Amino acid sequence: MKTLAIVSPCYNEEKILEKSLKKLHSKLKEFIEKKLVKSDSFILIVDDGSKDNSWEIIKKLTGKNIKGIKLSRNVGHQNAIWAGMEFVKDKCDFCITIDVDLQDDLDVIEKMIEEYYKGNDIVFGVKKERKADSFIKRKSAEFFYKIMNLLGVDLIYNHADFRLLSSKALNFLLSFEERNLFIRGLVRLIGLKSTCVYYNIKEREKGKSKYTLLKIISFAWEGLTSFSTFPLKIVMATGFIICIFSFIMGLYALYFAIFTNRTVPGWASIIIAIYFLGGIQLFSIGIIGEYVGKIYKEVKKRPRYFIEEELW
Repeated sequence: MKTLAIVSPCYNEEKILEKSLKKLHSKLKEFIEKKLVKSDSFILIVDDGSKDNSWEIIKKLTGKNIKGIKLSRNVGHQNAIWAGMEFVKDKCDFCITIDVDLQDDLDVIEKMIEEYYKGNDIVFGVKKERKADSFIKRKSAEFFYKIMNLLGVDLIYNHADFRLLSSKALNFLLSFEERNLFIRGLVRLIGLKSTCVYYNIKEREKGKSKYTLLKIISFAWEGLTSFSTFPLKIVMATGFIICIFSFIMGLYALYFAIFTNRTVPGWASIIIAIYFLGGIQLFSIGIIGEYVGKIYKEVKKRPRYFIEEELW
């Protein structure tokens, strides 16, 4: 038997937190009784700088198998998961990350554990369908995965942040030093033996999802810019196309200057200069951006989070 850590980030989840924690705890006790995991296995709730009473609820429920850490401010879902994984890396043999709203199916965790004991270092929880999600969230997610795969980013379709990681996989993952985190992309770079388990997402029982359309777009952009330089290539290609267009416009202006009398004095030189220099500038910015974009992500190396309080 091995020690399991269940890492669950939360932000302003006072309406559902107590119920979710009790469900998670009940499921963990079931695994312990079945001797799937050791009795020192635990749940770690990461309070991502909540403004409501989430931390008070966590403190009330903390015990042998429920632990908590409070981040000093809201650092975002990905950084909160990262904080939890870093906190448990030396305290468990494998960990599972799951959102505290429990829209992911808890019954799938047992299948994950079984796959881990079969020798898989990574087990991905993959949604079979997303009927419980809103129309906008469902369609935006579908569009996101299609675009990312089209641009060559290696992602598992409909896999979010519900996954199992062995201690080896966890240490490999935490060795990445990116500050702009896109964990579901980083996990795919590890290369250890992995498999998938499939489930249907559930309706959220209480509270509202913190993933607004704006946050979904922001998260998608973060993933795209973290794993693809395609946006910079678009800028560079646009600059090149404008250069070609300026050349055509130059020929057009010369034609009017030589063969017609309808030209306005100075028009040709101004138009050619505007198009040509604009194209060259965009082309140059695109090339420089290829390097600056990669450097910018790493040079600041600011701390991802600060732990204000621990319940251990």
